[in-house]
Amino acid sequence: MLTKTSLTIRLHPGDDVVIARQQLVSGTTLLDEEVKISGLIPPGHKVATRAIRHGEPVKRYNQIIGFAKRDISPGEHVHLHNLAMGEFSRDYAFGADVKPTAFIETPAVFNGIIRPDGRVATRNYIGILSTVNCSATVAHGIADAFKGSALAEFSNVDGVVALTHGSGCGMDVQGESMKVLRRTLGGYARHVNFAGVLIVGLGCEANQISALLGAEHLEEGPLLRTFSIQDTGGTTKTIARGVAMVKEMLPSANELIREPVPASHLILGLQCGGSDGYSGITANPALGAAVDLLVRNGGTAILSETPEIYGAEHLLTRRAVSREVGEKLIERIRWWEEYTARNRGEMNNNPSPGNKAGGLTTILEKSLGAVAKGGTTNLVAVYEYAEPVTAKGFVYMDTPGYDPVSATGQVAGGANMICFTTGRGSAYGCAPAPSLKLSTNTSLWQRQEEDIDINCGEIVDGTATVNEMGERFFRMMLDTASGKKTKSEQHGYGQNEFVPWYLGAVM
Repeated sequence: MLTKTSLTIRLHPGDDVVIARQQLVSGTTLLDEEVKISGLIPPGHKVATRAIRHGEPVKRYNQIIGFAKRDISPGEHVHLHNLAMGEFSRDYAFGADVKPTAFIETPAVFNGIIRPDGRVATRNYIGILSTVNCSATVAHGIADAFKGSALAEFSNVDGVVALTHGSGCGMDVQGESMKVLRRTLGGYARHVNFAGVLIVGLGCEANQISALLGAEHLEEGPLLRTFSIQDTGGTTKTIARGVAMVKEMLPSANELIREPVPASHLILGLQCGGSDGYSGITANPALGAAVDLLVRNGGTAILSETPEIYGAEHLLTRRAVSREVGEKLIERIRWWEEYTARNRGEMNNNPSPGNKAGGLTTILEKSLGAVAKGGTTNLVAVYEYAEPVTAKGFVYMDTPGYDPVSATGQVAGGANMICFTTGRGSAYGCAPAPSLKLSTNTSLWQRQEEDIDINCGEIVDGTATVNEMGERFFRMMLDTASGKKTKSEQHGYGQNEFVPWYLGAVM
């Protein structure tokens, strides 16, 4: 546990910087570091603890986060004005840190919904999916008919939600984007948290319903129905038909009871957005501690956001259970380097302005904090975007860093809960999976408590340890999986955040 008296946080003896716990003014002496502050240092930002010469690497977490753009004096603020990216080699050391997982003999339990095929849900929705943007309005029209008291007789149904998107046409029917879109829609159509699904098309789009069903091996039945606007005869008739189909599904969807099941049925999607200088100290490691507990209980956690592990991938390859798993991760990193280059971008276009205001300077620094969400257990598998996650334990899924796109891929892969850390503030949900949010600092918690589920700022405040907070959050996860509503669910978030990854040209 951090002491309340120290003005800064030192993360490793080998670091060249410490992190301010509060705003530091010029002339303040850091007794722990024997350094006097020069200038103004905002909370969460970095202070140099030694003289760093121009071109020298700068370390945080005992890892390189950038290189000095000029000479830096002890006590000086280290940020955008004097720290930049640079090239350096990484030692991937495939599997060097692999260790046996200490599984818990009597796993934790939650009250889950057992589907007829044995899968376990954390929520019980009916979903309306659109094949194309042209059917989005109709899909929302169907879902809107079930707002308010319309589900009063079906208390076991969490809601009827429309998940729509902006593509589905103007694209190569054999191209990468179409494959990813169909894989995403297929994942949602099969998602355990949906008791029933309607797929609504226009009729002439590139993403034809029949092709979608064929590609994803989906079969129509009482709880998976499809139809199109053109075949039905227009907007009003289509909405009416969809409403009638949902009404046919509701009695079946309502026939369930929650039963105690092992925590091994939990599949977490791990996200961070609006990160700050405390993210890698508080919320991300606390979530990592909860992930370790889940893995020891036989569950699964999915780390993602490839642009936000860039520069820290060597920490993950060391945990890969095989060279093949580690090399698959590096293959995705190389794909991203080529992808950003052909789009005339670069991997360091992240951190965002908000991240930088919070104290993060380079993508290397952000990534080193971001990987802490994945805990410390072995990396057992690597998946491409929206691929079904079948492995148990800690896994990786290749996604963009943009949270709605990334979480959409994780849910398509089977995540039945999302855990989202934030240092700047977030308003986010992800139907049909509940989304829990963790704040990195107490100031944010006090400002935006109505949107955030737990305050990990207690770690910086010195009132809780990382492991204590991880244990507390693990219990919150079990409660949420048992049906307790998250803050985002209380506010009705979740439908507008469905954003499949679009990779190709719009034609």
